[in-house]
Amino acid sequence: MNSLGRTTGDKIKSFLMFALPGTFVFVCVVIIPFLYGFYLTFTDWNGVAAVKNLVGFDNYKALAQDKDFWNSMGLTLKYVVLSVILVNAFGFLFAYFLSGRIKKGQNVFRAGFFTPNLIGGVVLGFIWQFVFSQLLVKFGKSLGIAIFSKSWLSDPTKAFWALVIVTVWQLSGYMMLIYIAGFTGLSEDVLEAASIDGAYGWSKMRHIVLPLMVPSFVICIFLTLSRAFMVYDINLTLTGGEPYGSTRLVAMHVYEKAFTARQYGIGQAEAVFLFFVVAIISGLQVYIGKKQEVEA
Repeated sequence: MNSLGRTTGDKIKSFLMFALPGTFVFVCVVIIPFLYGFYLTFTDWNGVAAVKNLVGFDNYKALAQDKDFWNSMGLTLKYVVLSVILVNAFGFLFAYFLSGRIKKGQNVFRAGFFTPNLIGGVVLGFIWQFVFSQLLVKFGKSLGIAIFSKSWLSDPTKAFWALVIVTVWQLSGYMMLIYIAGFTGLSEDVLEAASIDGAYGWSKMRHIVLPLMVPSFVICIFLTLSRAFMVYDINLTLTGGEPYGSTRLVAMHVYEKAFTARQYGIGQAEAVFLFFVVAIISGLQVYIGKKQEVEA
């Protein structure tokens, strides 16, 4: 019996009562499917056949030679970098101005900026498809604005930027709430002491506020990274990977490889590779971010 009067049997009972159900669900829903999917990367299964023949590392060799996959991976990395920077920049700015700088209508603005995150990606894609293909085109033609006179979704470069814009519009409000929580948690004593020492404006932001906001940056960048790498619904409904496959991000490529081309083994190998890429990048980001944290 320990100092709290709990025996080993009590601890086991507590685990079985509280932790075991969640652990069981996690193992069944996440661990087992992942291990099974990893096994499928060594087979020639087409997603339908009852027989799964082992092919060794052939699927990984095919992955290495798949130019379309690497093109989509390169495009996705570009999309992720732009999305992470812009989403967090706008989210931080919104939070900064809605954490005491704007007094009137503060809650209305917060609700307005957060609302896009409540809209499903499929619906969001169709809404913005109408905006880019119909609304802005009509607006541009009527006012003679060349950049809006044609649908952005018909141009490879503009279609890519349309994906980025919609992503920023959807996620900025969610990150804003996390940054607002970070601003709320800043120590008033530290901020007041900085003001007494002569730290104002950008100097105060750079040397006091930003270092104390690192935990919020770590969370927001992690969430943005994971969501940007795995985006599929907006990619499907907004551009469908077009024009000419110029906006086909890696998640869409993996899906089409597995379920459209029925090369499930190769598609699963690409999905596993993508998982490790995201895990490594996200893990490094969290590790580096945690080292930068300071205590108030």
